[in-house]
Amino acid sequence: MSLIRLRTFMEVYRQHSISAAARALNLTQPAVSQHISGLEVAIGRPLFERQSQGVVPTATADDLAADIGDKLDAAESALASARARSMDVSGTLQIIGHSDFMAEKLADVLLPLLQSGIRIHLHTGDGPEVTQMVLEGHCDLGITAHPVTDTRLKSEVIFTDNIIAVASPEIAARLNQSNNFAHDLLKEPLLAYNLELSLIKEWLDKNKIPSSALLPAVVGKDLRGQRSLLCKGFGWTAMPGFLCRTEITQGKLSQLLAPVSNTEIRYSLIWLPSALRKPRLAHARQTLLQILNGHE
Repeated sequence: MSLIRLRTFMEVYRQHSISAAARALNLTQPAVSQHISGLEVAIGRPLFERQSQGVVPTATADDLAADIGDKLDAAESALASARARSMDVSGTLQIIGHSDFMAEKLADVLLPLLQSGIRIHLHTGDGPEVTQMVLEGHCDLGITAHPVTDTRLKSEVIFTDNIIAVASPEIAARLNQSNNFAHDLLKEPLLAYNLELSLIKEWLDKNKIPSSALLPAVVGKDLRGQRSLLCKGFGWTAMPGFLCRTEITQGKLSQLLAPVSNTEIRYSLIWLPSALRKPRLAHARQTLLQILNGHE
């Protein structure tokens, strides 16, 4: 079985579509169909059921995908990385992610990519937008704190931190000494990432504090702005520790003592497996994984 036929199979399997796979692989639809037919002849069983809205994998296709999917992605990534080390990888890399993470964690690790001649365009968006932009090919890599559930994407955790509740030292001292922490906390103005109370609701639930009627005073998807308001003595929030540890050390903010425990946040790097055939993208992905997550 040739590598290109296996790659074609995996793309059709992930896309559930001959035409979508053809676009992703820059092949014609007849060529994709021929690759699949060739595999079916070699295996002796059908891999897909053709339907008007696409194709549906058979049990044989499920087994084959489980056997080769990750191995094929790893092999193609290794080949692309090897090519990148021996050729010019200059060009533009499009990366999208959460604005505060991009500014405070990612920007510091981009120097090796810039020194290799890669130009980098940074874009900001929330979890769903990050996923969509990578799926549609508008961005090469994404960084998201949302769970990655779309099977067309691959992901790897690159950073983990605690979510901690913080406020100004004056507010924190009063709340931490309160005989009714939950009641008094909910009376304070809340600063939130969105109206769904991402990060905050999970922290409140973990600490058995009701949140159903909680309405934030400020909503904004860059937590650095909220950090500035907190330092001025307004309200409280729950945010990743990397965004407020310096301010806590400097005495500008204080941590609220969690009645049970703090929660956790995980940031993942996401990409389309088929994109790893591009040396520049494979090189950038591997470099970021090595720096951010200590991979060799």
